[in-house]
Amino acid sequence: SKWEIKPCRHACNARLIINAMPAYTFEAIDTQGDMRRGVMEADTVKSARSLLRSQSLVPLLVEPVNSNTDKVLSSDASGWSSALFRRRVFNATRLAIWTRQLAGLVSSGLPLERALTALTDESEEEDLRNLVASLRAEVNAGSSFAKALGQHPREFSEIYIAVIGAGEQSGNLGLVLERLADDLEERQALKAKLVGAALYPAIVTLVAIVIVLFLVGYVVPQVANVFAGTKRALPFLTMAMLAISSVVRNYGWLMLAAMVMASIGLRLALKSDSFRASFDAAWLGLPVIGKLSRGYNATRFASTLAMLAAAGVPILKALQAAAETLGNRAMRADAMDALVLVREGAPLASALAQKKRFPGLVSMFARLGEQTGQLPLMLQRAANQLSAEVQRRAMALATILEPLLIVAMGLVVMLIVLAVLLPIIQLNQWVR
Repeated sequence: SKWEIKPCRHACNARLIINAMPAYTFEAIDTQGDMRRGVMEADTVKSARSLLRSQSLVPLLVEPVNSNTDKVLSSDASGWSSALFRRRVFNATRLAIWTRQLAGLVSSGLPLERALTALTDESEEEDLRNLVASLRAEVNAGSSFAKALGQHPREFSEIYIAVIGAGEQSGNLGLVLERLADDLEERQALKAKLVGAALYPAIVTLVAIVIVLFLVGYVVPQVANVFAGTKRALPFLTMAMLAISSVVRNYGWLMLAAMVMASIGLRLALKSDSFRASFDAAWLGLPVIGKLSRGYNATRFASTLAMLAAAGVPILKALQAAAETLGNRAMRADAMDALVLVREGAPLASALAQKKRFPGLVSMFARLGEQTGQLPLMLQRAANQLSAEVQRRAMALATILEPLLIVAMGLVVMLIVLAVLLPIIQLNQWVR
């Protein structure tokens, strides 16, 4: 292999690197007849096959790591069906764990190439091993880590790449990776707590709907048939339940199809930017859910802006990237308007204060950060307080919803039971 000295974009001024050593995936058979799979580095495919033969392996397939990605992308372009079966290498949890592992290795003084090599060797899944091997090959060839990540936009967001790039330029890649891992873990923890708070009410609601539909659609008609031959007028409650039962039995599937079509139509309508902005603005106006959505989006915005500012990203670029993380289009539009004001020379705090959809806590801490020169720290404190408030509201809402749902289910079941028992009581009185 050829060796040369190239400038280091990470923690040192110069380093020895291997010139253009691409990574290859291979499938081979050993002397025992067992299949062997893995990733190796070589100058060419021919060299890779020669290395395998020198290890008493019979190569069956040797191809560059990037070719697997190219095949996936080409197959994805060939039709929408491939996207249904294709999954990302990193989900949110997996990316946070991988970033934490890489941060620990780099912060301990291990060069980036060796850290990626260690992660490649420790990877148990083939898709993850191939991806990390591809990143290592790009870094070994002289590319920056951010540029290597940018070749996989499906796996790494623009914000992730921007933070890594800022860490490389500042020479504090390990510290930036630690902060990035902290941000990913905090975001996952907040999302998990919100999902956990909504899970129990959702399960209770689903079970209640199933039980009520069974009672109304099957039990009530069976009991009513017993009294059909008595030629006696049934109680009003029983007649009302029979009417509801008739609607459910005759038009239940039609109603279900209408709800499915309405949900599909809503999803298609939400693809329109104007309708999505109006819908999101109306969503923020809801009494309880709107405040939760507002707090959650503001938390993501403040946390991302703090992380980018701490990594040394220019404030305009950081503000634009933080705005793009907002899932609510109305708040995203407000953030972009604030970006225009900051570009024209307005302070960040004043620009955010003019946008009423953002909680006042964000602009207040931004003003303190600008006055003290500690904007990243203050924005992170704002994010922490907003996150705590969102969690408190979510838990309070779940605590209130749980007994309310149980009581509502009990009332509905009681009405159904009364609708069944009233004819029996009436029949007993008539017999007497």
